[in-house]
Amino acid sequence: QVHLVESGGGLVQPGGSLRLSCAASGTGSILSMYNMAWFRQSPGKAREVVAIIRRDNSTYYTDSVKGRFTISKDNANDTVYLLMDSLKLEDTAVYYCNAFNTQDYWGQGTQVTVSS
Repeated sequence: QVHLVESGGGLVQPGGSLRLSCAASGTGSILSMYNMAWFRQSPGKAREVVAIIRRDNSTYYTDSVKGRFTISKDNANDTVYLLMDSLKLEDTAVYYCNAFNTQDYWGQGTQVTVSS
């Protein structure tokens, strides 16, 4: 069983920055056993993957956030981060942390609102 808790969301102006955190807990070193991802979901839209960091530290970003968002992790503290720079109105969404390999776990989500 894996428990994920996101934090760091909030209200920010266009062009601003936020850093989301996802604290993982469970049996063993979670980030050593699971690939980690950030997803987001806006009202009326499907949940979409934003960024992935795998166990081997390789990363993936969806095209709309490339060059603006950075995913990273701290294995010692079992925490994953999403640094979001140059935020746009369309980045407004609930952001979810996800741990996956043969099983799939989700956090409760954190709201990010980009508005002037």
